[in-house]
Amino acid sequence: MDKKNALRAGALAAGTTLMMLLMSSPALALTRDDGDDPGTGLSVVETLGLYVLAPLALFAVIAGLVLVLDRSHPDHRVSAPGAKGKTKTKAKVAAKA
Repeated sequence: MDKKNALRAGALAAGTTLMMLLMSSPALALTRDDGDDPGTGLSVVETLGLYVLAPLALFAVIAGLVLVLDRSHPDHRVSAPGAKGKTKTKAKVAAKA
């Protein structure tokens, strides 16, 4: 019974993919529409800079700002279980009170 369902699902997926490929005709991309004004293409360096380096730089700037402007109290930070960090003792808590 499982093989029958798997074959049915595979046939459905293959049929759907085939229909999507047939419906999207790449030949229509060659005809220009009214008002279509494509610019010059990007070089490889420009493409890598725009789609790889710019997002990485933006991520680095945002992460750096978050780290530099972090104002959270060290006692409220979450650490891994079993990690040796500063912990408040009962004497220090009682002394503050």
